[in-house]
Amino acid sequence: MKKIALLGYGVIGKRVADATALQDDMELIGVCDVISDWRIKAAVNKGFAIYAATNEAKSYMEHAGIPLSGNREDLLNEADLVVDCTPKKTATKNAKIYKAMKVKFILQGGEKHETTDHSFNAESNYSSALNRESTRIVSCNATSIIRTLSALKKVKLLKNASGILLRRSTDRWDSHLGGVMNTLIPEKKIPSLQGHDAQTVDPELNVVTMAVRVPKNHSHMHYWNIRLTKKVEKKEIIETFQSSSRITFINYNDGLVSNNTIKKKYLDMGRPWGDMYEVAIWKDLLKVEGKGLYCAYMVNNQAIVIPETIDAIRALTGIEENAEKSIKKTNQSLGINNDIMN
Repeated sequence: MKKIALLGYGVIGKRVADATALQDDMELIGVCDVISDWRIKAAVNKGFAIYAATNEAKSYMEHAGIPLSGNREDLLNEADLVVDCTPKKTATKNAKIYKAMKVKFILQGGEKHETTDHSFNAESNYSSALNRESTRIVSCNATSIIRTLSALKKVKLLKNASGILLRRSTDRWDSHLGGVMNTLIPEKKIPSLQGHDAQTVDPELNVVTMAVRVPKNHSHMHYWNIRLTKKVEKKEIIETFQSSSRITFINYNDGLVSNNTIKKKYLDMGRPWGDMYEVAIWKDLLKVEGKGLYCAYMVNNQAIVIPETIDAIRALTGIEENAEKSIKKTNQSLGINNDIMN
């Protein structure tokens, strides 16, 4: 049982906490943050040990009646590994502390690849993360790109790919603070960064992305134009995508016509927060013509990296050396079944 610490109990952090607590080969020993409001009180109600990230935070948390088990250093001294889910750029500063204390650590996709010199995706490069001191989980969009394009690459069907990404503009919980309304904002560079992020895991992926921020606060939609190495039937493409346990199919004709209907489906399935850990490809929109593959899929920005994070914990700590075994274990604990929506 490896002892896992969590810094940052936000959108990703609370999900990592719950997922870690479900595993039988690791123990969540504490949650560390600076907040003292309803968010951290939810962690208290779940029975998680709470730690204050700073002295100032400790004062606020004590005033709010948050039961504290100690400070950040106390937590890190007990941990085999820390998952940092703090806001962008904060984790890079924290990495210096982890290195000084010789604690293994995992960062999320908001940080630069150079901070850890390794970026992770369970199906693509699990073995290269074994017993490393640190890694970085690539962004939600990059995770989806790696899963889908790598499936094609593994069977030598991928020549190159270009994707257009429609990105949510802000997180749901802070939509009242800002966001895009009544407009569309193209990212200022072509190619956009998502394709490059995927290449930090697999430099050989021949991919270009373009992205637009749109006025919504949940999930991303991808449209892909993929050139294949040879002519194949649609059936073969479907079977290839199904080789990934973290890709699922949905159908437009089943009424799953938008991000909100898909969200409702997963809520009705009983997933926590209605989370979709899989990439959901529209099967009845998927088109194969000659050597061209055209498809669209949805990405749940709040959930897709959660199983990757659990697998990264196993890889870095050496709990499990086999990628397939770790993926299977994680999938079972989170209820991931790529046949569930077909």
